[in-house]
Amino acid sequence: MSDTYATRAALHEQFVDGYGTVRVLPLDARLDGPVIHGWVNADRAAFWGMRDLAEDQVGAIYAHMETLDTHHAHLLVKDGEPVALLQTYEPAADRVGACYPVEPGDIGVHLLMAPAGPGGGSPGWTTALLGAAASYVLLGLDRDRVVVDPDVRNERAIARFHRQGFTPGPVVVLPEVDLPDVHLPEKRAQLAFLARETVFPDRVQGPAGPEGAVAETDH
Repeated sequence: MSDTYATRAALHEQFVDGYGTVRVLPLDARLDGPVIHGWVNADRAAFWGMRDLAEDQVGAIYAHMETLDTHHAHLLVKDGEPVALLQTYEPAADRVGACYPVEPGDIGVHLLMAPAGPGGGSPGWTTALLGAAASYVLLGLDRDRVVVDPDVRNERAIARFHRQGFTPGPVVVLPEVDLPDVHLPEKRAQLAFLARETVFPDRVQGPAGPEGAVAETDH
């Protein structure tokens, strides 16, 4: 494991047979900013909405997120290498909360996968990573349901969520957000939901734990 990440405390750690060890780290805007900037500026991340931002602008966005109680950013690391950006948020405190009836136990998720290395990802790679992320969000954070809101044009992400067991919801229009620290344009999104009983039927009443408890899942 790279020393860069090995010494950082994980919120969640899980060994996935045939895949490797996944650790969920709190995102450090200063340390991880350059890596995240490289991911969000790639053509494949067009729907993330940060392709035109400079490295310091991306860092400022995640530094602001570190001050929030309702939105959190995480770095997913597999065997010492960063592989995904995971953002979680309270739907009632986000623009998606105006677009569907939020239920107690809901948690919103955005997931950006890192570019595959030489030769591309191996079969089952994405499924294994999503499964580890789901474990952290639904069991580690003791949530009942995940909501995602990919852009309706992002057919690849929508198909990936459906393969993972998400139930399609309505197509909605997320309102524009224009604040001093962040600007989000209006977005037509396909909502989808993943209930805990769908993937963990024997853990419907999971262990309670606040964000930050160690336990053990594209936009």
